[in-house]
Amino acid sequence: MTELRVEQAHGDAQLRDWQYVHNVIIPTDVLSLDEIRERSERYHLEVAYLGDTLVGCSTVRPPTSDAPVTTVIARVLADHRRQGFGGELYARGLARARELGADGIETVVLESNPDGLRFALKHGFVEVERYLLPGDSVPWITLSLA
Repeated sequence: MTELRVEQAHGDAQLRDWQYVHNVIIPTDVLSLDEIRERSERYHLEVAYLGDTLVGCSTVRPPTSDAPVTTVIARVLADHRRQGFGGELYARGLARARELGADGIETVVLESNPDGLRFALKHGFVEVERYLLPGDSVPWITLSLA
């Protein structure tokens, strides 16, 4: 069996893969390649492959003076869910957050992604807030690691 290969997203090809996963799972917040390039300078972005097949992506947002928690987000394409890949991405993101000295860990899930919400709750997160971004019709859910 082919093992999951996870790499930090470098270069346009991997950033496009990260973009694809993000835009499929978060259709209410479609990002351009330029926006992702900018994010890759602030956040730790990774892409996951099974062989040559794109499986998912992750984001670790480091703490800031405005937000002292680290945000860890793992996204897996629907065809590859429930195979442990989300757990691997999450574990890597959590380890990265700990390296950054995170006092607290949060994640965000779009309400229309019940698989993502179940995953977060199963991994010890609790809901702390639901909110709509300007122009959105689907709420975001912020969850904190208990």
